[in-house]
Amino acid sequence: MTKAIAHGTSSSHGDTRVLRFALYLPYGARQVWGAVATPVGLPGWLAAADVFESRLGGRVTLRWLQESTVAAGTVTAWDVEHVAEYTLSVYGRIRFHLESVGRRASVLRFTNEFTGPDGLRLDRLAGWHQHFEFLHDALAGRPKDWSAQDPEHWRRLRDGYRSVCAEHD
Repeated sequence: MTKAIAHGTSSSHGDTRVLRFALYLPYGARQVWGAVATPVGLPGWLAAADVFESRLGGRVTLRWLQESTVAAGTVTAWDVEHVAEYTLSVYGRIRFHLESVGRRASVLRFTNEFTGPDGLRLDRLAGWHQHFEFLHDALAGRPKDWSAQDPEHWRRLRDGYRSVCAEHD
């Protein structure tokens, strides 16, 4: 069963969008790091890492497994078990900042900064929200089965973000 993920937040500065999520995860930082910053962990919830050089300035190419999107880029911040940031051709800057909460829990602070229309902001909020549900499942030992898609769930998430964002705009 997927754990409920708190809604992300967003802000806009002109056509630059910044999305933020803060996830409390009942898993140790080392396990979460393995999921968000290694080519072995990423396919279980996000994308295949066709190229992944785990160092500042390293190359990275992520291939989303539920669609045909391929995003090439660079590792723009790297602090092992704390910060992994990738600036990608398609998705802009995505940053995972990991903090330990004791030995068996962690907080993952995620930021996605990109340029695009406001509708794309809602698409990305819903997409990241869904991927964080997949992350929670992958950490629990249930990696995403990419052959089983539920596009209706994504639409419901997007509609929810449209409502939440309208209340705060």
